[in-house]
Parts: sequence; C-alpha cells; structure tokens
Amino acid sequence: MTTLTHRARRTEISKNSEKKMESEEDSNWEKSPDNEDSGDSKDIRLTLMEEVLLLGLKDKEGYTSFWNDCISSGLRGGILIELAMRGRIYLEPPTMRKKRLLDRKVLLKSDSPTGDVLLDETLKHIKATEPTETVQTWIELLTGETWNPFKLQYQLRNVRERIAKNLVEKGILTTEKQNFLLFDMTTHPVTNTTEKQRLVKKLQDSVLERWVNDPQRMDKRTLALLVLAHSSDVLENVFSSLTDDKYDVAMNRAKDLVELDPEVEGTKPSATEMIWAVLAAFNKS
Repeated sequence: MTTLTHRARRTEISKNSEKKMESEEDSNWEKSPDNEDSGDSKDIRLTLMEEVLLLGLKDKEGYTSFWNDCISSGLRGGILIELAMRGRIYLEPPTMRKKRLLDRKVLLKSDSPTGDVLLDETLKHIKATEPTETVQTWIELLTGETWNPFKLQYQLRNVRERIAKNLVEKGILTTEKQNFLLFDMTTHPVTNTTEKQRLVKKLQDSVLERWVNDPQRMDKRTLALLVLAHSSDVLENVFSSLTDDKYDVAMNRAKDLVELDPEVEGTKPSATEMIWAVLAAFNKS
C-alpha cells in the first residue's frame, strides 16, 4: 500500500472520528437530564431560545409585551449558549493579555449542522467572519445593532417568528391573526399549557425547592435559562404565580445569582464559560 493511500485512509478515519464526536455531543444534549421531560411532554425537546420565547409570550394573546425591548438580544444570547452547549463554538483560551470573558473571541469548534435553522445560520456567520469577534459583538451583530453597514449581513431576521414557527410545529403554539385597529398581526397563543407550566415549575423549583446556592452545582441548562430569562426581562413571568413570600425568595435568589461576578464564576473548574460571557455582555450593555 502506498504512502498516499495510507495518508488518505488516515484522513478518512480522522474525519469519521470528528463526525462521531459531533454526533455523540448532539446525542448527549438530547439525553441530558434537563431535556428529559415527564408526562405528556416527554417527547418534546426545546432549545434555549424556544424556552425564552415561550416564557415571554402571553398565553391567550400570543405575543410578547410591547414594552419588552430586551428579548431580542436575549434570544441571540441564547443562540450562542446553545451552540456552545452543543459543542459547536467556544471561547478562545485565556492569555495574559486576554483574560476577561468579554475580551476573548468566539471560535468555531465544528460547523456540523445542528438541525435548527437559526443555529445553523449563526454557525455560517461565525465560520465566515475574519477576524473573529467577541460574545458582546456577536450579540450586537445578530441583533442588527451595529453602525457598520458592511456587517448588517450578520443580522438574524424574523427571529421571534421563526422560533414561534418551531414551537407551532412542536404542538406548543398555534397561529392566529389579530386586528389592532391600524394593522393586522400574526400571533401565537399557547395551546400546550402543560409544557409551559412544566417549564415555569422547573425554574421556580430551581430557586426554591432545589436551591443549592451555588451556580456550579446547578444544572447547566437551567442556569443558562435563568440568566437568559433575566436578560430578556421575562423572569417576572416565571415567578408571578407564586405566593408573595415565595415570590420574594425566588426573586432575591435569582437576583443574587445574576449579580455574581461573571469573571470569577467563569474561571471555576466546572463552569460553562459561554453562560457567564453572555451574562457579562448583558451586564455591560
């Protein structure tokens, strides 16, 4: 067998090994305890972006609050965390010059498709961008909040509508038209209230019955969702059904959590850096 054949076989084995690792990462994400639901919703898998939008939607009206100007950037932050948790992106390693989370660039680990249109579109942007950008810059670019006309191409458009469409396909929302005197608007009322209540209860329990007072011991997806719910200004919706006493406890614990120093928490051994980098970006904005 020639050297060239040997080299070709090694390359093929290497590529197959990479694909297997990516497949295992997606499989581990799907099988993680936080994605295992009980009861009627056991077969439903939601992304962080879908969960944030679901928490922000008014059940009967089917739209988010007109006064909420944070949820758009919150959803983009959710995309970055979701990609990191699926092993597609990561923060560049810290150096003497770049230790802070907000100074470190987002690097591509794998451009293997995730099966989610928004995630895959973001992956293409990250892959095509030179020089690389930071977490805060990516949130701004994906939201369209940039003064550079040459970078408007990175804006993700119609994000809420596309996420809502995913939730409709998963049987959680439905699609309706509502007339608001001067215009008609597509709305997405909640039809699967069981799934939304499960999500709300999971977050309530995380700061009440299952409170561990240590973010490093919390389930990573639950921690990410609490951070994103706070950054998207929908945390009030999560705790509004609690009694006054429990509401105060839940809000205070959630507040203590998001007021931790991301730079300190992000350096701890079991930390998911992208969660804390996104929180740091929102704290600065």
